[in-house]
Amino acid sequence: MQQNISTYDFAGKKAIARVDFNVPLNEKFEITDDTRMRAAVPTMKKVLEKGGALILMSHLGRPKGVTEKFSLKHIIPHLEELLGQSVKFADDCQAADEQVAALQMGEVLVLENLRFYAEEEGKPRGLAEDATDEEKKAAKAAVKESQKKFVEKLASYADCYINDAFGTAHRAHGSTALIAKYFPNDKMFGYIMEGEIKAIDKVVKTPEHPVTAIIGGSKISSKIGIIEHLFDAVDNMIIGGGMVYTFKKALGGKIGNSICEDDQMELALETMKKAEAKGVKLYLSSEVVIADAFSNDANTKICSNMEIPDGWEGVDAAPSSLAVWEEVLMNSKTILWNGPVGVFEIPAFAKGTNKIAELLAKATENGAFTLVGGGDSVAAVTQMGFANKVSYVSTGGGAMLEYLEGIELPGIKAIRE
Repeated sequence: MQQNISTYDFAGKKAIARVDFNVPLNEKFEITDDTRMRAAVPTMKKVLEKGGALILMSHLGRPKGVTEKFSLKHIIPHLEELLGQSVKFADDCQAADEQVAALQMGEVLVLENLRFYAEEEGKPRGLAEDATDEEKKAAKAAVKESQKKFVEKLASYADCYINDAFGTAHRAHGSTALIAKYFPNDKMFGYIMEGEIKAIDKVVKTPEHPVTAIIGGSKISSKIGIIEHLFDAVDNMIIGGGMVYTFKKALGGKIGNSICEDDQMELALETMKKAEAKGVKLYLSSEVVIADAFSNDANTKICSNMEIPDGWEGVDAAPSSLAVWEEVLMNSKTILWNGPVGVFEIPAFAKGTNKIAELLAKATENGAFTLVGGGDSVAAVTQMGFANKVSYVSTGGGAMLEYLEGIELPGIKAIRE
């Protein structure tokens, strides 16, 4: 039975919470962006203020076994600052029985990086590259058996389970999908998970129309699932970024040196037909900023993206395209933005993406519901100082994309079952 974090009685209970403390650290092990940790504070405080004790588990990086660089002990000082209290640390998440037993109500214990253990992801480690299929099968079966014990041990520490790690909800890992079944009547989403699900559902399931999606990025192949699934929810779709050139080449355009997936051109034409059949208005930029080199000090000019000369490549949305998109966005009640509309990592080519961030802030002020997700889109609204001026910024990345595609995420399914 799924519980609700707002109404659950934590008094006298130990709660084990899967959080996403996968934060960037510099060479001195200092956190350079604590967004994910700050986002988890309301969930952590809820347990503590309602008289419970808190056991936190997370991954950090992609370690291959135990690595000093990826130890969660590095995040303890900052977590203590955020919570305003001391935090205990267990350097082996599979041997924390004594520390858990000694944990008093109102106290917090962080378990060591879950990915120090092959069982968390359920992937065999140390297999020879030339291993036979039989050996791979045997290794997989062995990990599956030890994964069960690994998860049982984590579950034994607590009375209830909270999943507040939306960023890993699309992974069927021990701490996100398997552990929930040990708490059939005492499992729930944390506030981040609740917020993410509500925000995405508000775009794809219960939106106020007109709905507009801005889908950017370089490859159609990685976004086609979302594009097609969104055709059922949106009225307008703005397609920006590098994937535009695959569409334009498929339509017979000259795209110079612009990025293009030749093997996806047929798919691009099919996608346009599907949009038309579903009554979705598709906006592909008509003019683009082109450059003669992939660098900040390249020469640039504006041209039709059906007529890009050889030796030049499309790098950003042009002012004329942005003006058309602005009109669409200002007349929308619900807006989803995922992916940059130019080469955002090069400042000279980030103007279009930054302009979209500005327009979303303006649309929000006018009463639209705006959801931003995906690394570069989130970076743009954050850098421009608009993170608090849009309705919701997703921390999800891959999880958000899969949820938008209509895929049932293991971390969500495990709580709802």
